[in-house]
Amino acid sequence: MGRIRPTFIKRTAIELVNLHPELFTEDFELNKRLVREVAEIDSKEFVNKVAGYITHYKKILKRQATNQ
Repeated sequence: MGRIRPTFIKRTAIELVNLHPELFTEDFELNKRLVREVAEIDSKEFVNKVAGYITHYKKILKRQATNQ
C-alpha cells in the first residue's frame, strides 16, 4: 500500500488543477515545473508532493471520463 497524502497537499493540488485545468497533464516532470511557476512554492519536497498528486488526480479524472 502507498503512503497517505496529507489533506493540505491534496487541497493545494486540486485547487491548482481547478484554477488551471488546461496546464496540467499526466506528466510528472511538466507538472513539477508548472507548480513551481504557478504556485511559487520554495520547498522542493512540497513541490514534488503536489506535482505527484496532480499527476495522480489527472489520471483519475481521465479514467472517470472514459467510464462515463
